[in-house]
Amino acid sequence: MEWKQLLCDDRVRNFRKNGSNDLRSEYEKDYHRIIGSASFRRLQDKTQVFPLDKSDFIRTRLTHSLEVSSFGKSLGQNISQRILKEEKDAGFLPEYQGYICDILQCAGLLHDIGNPPFGHFGESAIREWFFINLPKKTVQLPGMKQEQPISEVLNEQMQQDFYHFEGNTQALRLVTKLHYLVDENGMNLTKALLGTIIKYPVSSLEIKATPHIKNKKMGYYYAERELFKDLQESLGTNGNRHPLAFVLEAADDIAYKTADIEDAVKKGCITYEQLVEELELAQEKIPEGRWKEGFHKMVDKLQYYYGKAKKRELQNAKSNAVQNWVIYVQGWMIKAATDCFIWHYNEIMDGSYGANGEDLFSGTEGAYMMEALGDIAFRYAFQIKPILKLEIAA
Repeated sequence: MEWKQLLCDDRVRNFRKNGSNDLRSEYEKDYHRIIGSASFRRLQDKTQVFPLDKSDFIRTRLTHSLEVSSFGKSLGQNISQRILKEEKDAGFLPEYQGYICDILQCAGLLHDIGNPPFGHFGESAIREWFFINLPKKTVQLPGMKQEQPISEVLNEQMQQDFYHFEGNTQALRLVTKLHYLVDENGMNLTKALLGTIIKYPVSSLEIKATPHIKNKKMGYYYAERELFKDLQESLGTNGNRHPLAFVLEAADDIAYKTADIEDAVKKGCITYEQLVEELELAQEKIPEGRWKEGFHKMVDKLQYYYGKAKKRELQNAKSNAVQNWVIYVQGWMIKAATDCFIWHYNEIMDGSYGANGEDLFSGTEGAYMMEALGDIAFRYAFQIKPILKLEIAA
C-alpha cells in the first residue's frame, strides 16, 4: 500500500469548483460536515458505560468520540513525524502529516456513530432478535402471488448481515446512505476517511475464526458491496485494513480504557485504594524486565499525584489524583502505540500485521496496562447491579 493512494481525497460524488475561494482541504471539509450533522449530535443521548446517568461528568458517546478524535490526531502527528524523521518511507511527503491528522480527527468523530443504544449489549439484542425471528418471517414482494419465507427471498449474505449486525458496519452505511444530505451518498465523505473507519474489510460470509484481526467481524453490508469494492480499488488496500484503521482503533482503546476507570472512580464504583491495590496485583503478574519496571512507574505515579493533591489540601484529593494519573497514562499510551506502528511499519503497509490478532499495543509496555485497565473496569464498572438492571430492563 502507498500513502499517495491511501490518502485519496476523492468522493463517491465528486464536485469541485474551479477557482473556488474555499481554501480548506477535502479532509477539513469532512470535519465540518460531520460536526454539523444531526447524526453526530445524536451521540449526546447515548451514554458510554453508565446508562441514563444524570451527571454532567460521566461521558456520553459524544464526549467519548471527541476524545477519540483528539487522540487520533495526536497519534497521527506523532507517527507522521517519526516516519519522516526516521525516513521509513521515501514516498511519505511532509504534507501527508496534516492530511493524516485531519483524517484521524474525523474518523474519531465517526467511529461510534453506527452503534445502537447500550453499545455491545444493544448489538447482541439486535442479533438475537434476528436469529429468533428472521426464519419465521414471510414477505410478499411485487410480482409474487403469495407470501414466501424471507430465507427464500434473501440471499445468503443478506441473511448473514442480519445475524452479524455490527456497529462499525452500520457506521459505514449511515454516513454513506442513511444520513441524507443532498442525495443517496449520505455525507459524501472522502474515500480516505471511509477506508479508515472500515475496521474489518470482509463481508459477513468471510468472517473466520482465525487469529487475523481483519476477519473478526464484517465491515460492510451486502447493500454497500459496490461501494466497498470502489473504496478498495481507489485506496489500493486490496482486502487489507487501511493503516490508519489501526491508529483509529488505538485511539479508541486509549480513550475508553482510561475514561472508564476515571468515570468508575467518580461514580464511586471503585475507590482510590482499590485501584492502587488492583494495579499492584496486575504488576505482580508481569514477567521481570523492562515492561514490569515501566508498569511499576505508572503505579508510583498514581500515588505521587495523590501525595501532591494532599499536600495542596484539595477537597477531593483521591479523585484529583486519578484524573491527573489518567492524563499521564494517556500520554504514555500514545507513545507506546506510536512506537509499535513504527516498529511494524512494513508489516502494516503490506497488510500482514494483525495476522495473530496484534494491535498497536502488542509487544509494548502499554499492552499490560491496557489489559489491567480493561479487567478492572469490567469487574468494578460493567458488572455492577445498577448497570445490569438497566441493560436487562432495556
